[in-house]
Amino acid sequence: MTALFADIKGSTELMEDLDPEAARAIIDPALKVMIEAVRHYDGYVVQSTGDGIFALFGAPLAHEDHPQRALYAALRLQDATRSYSAKLVADGGTPLEARVGVNTGEVVVRTLTTADGHTEYTPIGHTTNLASRMQAIAPTGSIAITEHTRRLVEGYFQLKSRGPTRVKGLSEPVNVYEVTGLGSLRTRLQRAVGRGLTKFVGREREMEALRHAAEQAKGGRGQIVAAMAEPGVGKSRLFFEFKATSQSGWMVLETFSVSHGKASAYLPVIDLLRNYFRIASEDDERTRREKVAGKITILDRGLEDTLPYLFSLLSIVEGDDPLAQMDGQIKKRRTLEAIKRILLRESLNQPLMVIFEDLHWIDEQTQELLNLLADSIGTAKFLLLVNYRPEYSHQWNSKTYYTQLRLDPLAQDSADEMLTALLGPGVEVAPLKRLIIERTEGNPFFMEEMVLVLFDDGALVRNGAVKLTRSLNQLKIPPTVQAILAARIDRLPADEKDLLQTLAVIGREFPLALVRRLLSTSDEELNRMLSDLQLCEFIYEQPATGDIEYIFKHALTQEVAYNALLVERRKLLHERAGLALESMFAGQLEDHLDELAHHYSRSDNIAKAVEYLGRAGQQALQRSAYADAIRSLSAAINLLQRLLHSPERIQREVPLQLALGRAFGAVKGFASPEVERAYTRARGLCERLGDPPELFLALFGLRIMRLMRGEIRTAHELAEQLLRQARSMNDPTLLIHAQGSWGATSF
Repeated sequence: MTALFADIKGSTELMEDLDPEAARAIIDPALKVMIEAVRHYDGYVVQSTGDGIFALFGAPLAHEDHPQRALYAALRLQDATRSYSAKLVADGGTPLEARVGVNTGEVVVRTLTTADGHTEYTPIGHTTNLASRMQAIAPTGSIAITEHTRRLVEGYFQLKSRGPTRVKGLSEPVNVYEVTGLGSLRTRLQRAVGRGLTKFVGREREMEALRHAAEQAKGGRGQIVAAMAEPGVGKSRLFFEFKATSQSGWMVLETFSVSHGKASAYLPVIDLLRNYFRIASEDDERTRREKVAGKITILDRGLEDTLPYLFSLLSIVEGDDPLAQMDGQIKKRRTLEAIKRILLRESLNQPLMVIFEDLHWIDEQTQELLNLLADSIGTAKFLLLVNYRPEYSHQWNSKTYYTQLRLDPLAQDSADEMLTALLGPGVEVAPLKRLIIERTEGNPFFMEEMVLVLFDDGALVRNGAVKLTRSLNQLKIPPTVQAILAARIDRLPADEKDLLQTLAVIGREFPLALVRRLLSTSDEELNRMLSDLQLCEFIYEQPATGDIEYIFKHALTQEVAYNALLVERRKLLHERAGLALESMFAGQLEDHLDELAHHYSRSDNIAKAVEYLGRAGQQALQRSAYADAIRSLSAAINLLQRLLHSPERIQREVPLQLALGRAFGAVKGFASPEVERAYTRARGLCERLGDPPELFLALFGLRIMRLMRGEIRTAHELAEQLLRQARSMNDPTLLIHAQGSWGATSF
């Protein structure tokens, strides 16, 4: 947590010169503006003294950004005090000035319940004492902070070093800094990128190619640029650097695939649309519809016919879905066409840069949208940037406006330049640089991680220049990135290691709210550990609307942390993650079926896994995402076989097989053996249940299959069974379908 002390300089002398009541009339409003500044940023006022206040941020109510909140409050406090002082002077009074001291660290918070039932919190420890000392040494009108706080807020605020300062009660001098204003950063991701990224080297050719493509696109000659490379070579970094230097004058839209994204139809597209329409996770369906409709109306009323498709894709249809009866392939085609039209229309207003990352994990529908865009942007002010690993392939190579950039590991001179930026030019570290380049083969990520390990291990120290603390022969340098990351993780304190592994189970990205529900630890402890993991650069905070969200710095870090868990522990955490998601999104489960299926399918809760895999498969089928539907439905059926044989298990399998038959029919054709197997299995299961209503659908599917194969006699026999089934069920609608089927084969 962060402690803040503030007082009014010269208040004692003021009280001596004035009547006590008159003095209070001057001091009390000053205290009021101080308290308001603290509470504005959700700080807790522990104590209001005669001429100052003592406040906490991050306790008793935990805040991830408590150091920033404390300094925002301190700046607000100083501004309000100056304004109040100016008013006093204007009224002929004496000016007042405040001084503020801030420190960050661990404390013990003692809870006291008063006689009237009010709870008070009193922190105990060195952290608060040092904050009080900072206030005492702060020049009048200023804000003084410690080194502990500086490390957490640098970049968010403008700081001026006051150098080592003697502090009462401490034997050694303390580095003190003065806060002079707001800095350029607003999120921890921005800070981590600014501080954590190594020097960008060796990509001059690629950057020039991107700049050339951007100029072409700005001139109305749309371009596609793909960056292809092995993990860790710098695909995302390249786009980051290009965007940072070239996004002026562009509308930039970004999205990405995730490692399990192939089972999630339209996942990157939905993310792209939610960002475009500024849809927040806490928005209800009405608010989401209003945002989408409002944006489209402003963009171009001629695009209002796209709204039903957008509403359907974003699962925000009001009432009956007008597209429910539409052929799946037609619906998909029109949905993709709608998105394409919107993006192309937006590019008429200003050049549009769309970034799709990690296509090697892309789902089928997002791929189709990219194919459609690739065919359509040739004459638009449109720059499409994509990146992927070598195992991914596409069909855009023949287009004249397509460029592929293959990123190789850094050459010797570039790798040496990068390591010089990390380690300095000293002769002493030259052998270490050569060894790192040899071991990593010039992979920038591998090099960066190896240097971090050496610093973490104390083998390297920075005291002006980087120095080795022991002989090079004694350095334990793991031969692979796997070993490096595992060693880094193992050196974490036990509680932080457990947390990191839990986060790895949640996924590459994770919201703070989900983490809180998954862990039994206190908010204060959780925030401390998350801060430590950020300081160690395992995770970053990333910009998000609403809840705080984090992301692993590297996907490989997440994979190593995940794989280090025992299987039984993983299963337990996956189930807890599923339960937490159900609780968090009880009213919006349809938006999270893929996540729920992902977690439960990796747990021992087979029943829930089957449920959500089945629902995800049905959802994919409704969206015409047939390949995704097949994957989810097949996985559900396979898991279902692990449950005890019972009528309930049979009842659960029947709709899965029927849906699987439809999906295979759309992908492979209704004459395929896969369709036959699915519907035959469904028919057999129905007969074992005693001819339930689903038998009609199984027979109907088998009749289509036989008809497509030209087996007219067998198809006619199945049609006769359909007639008998429909008559026995006394269902007029089914009877119409059965009669149509019978008539189609009566020749």
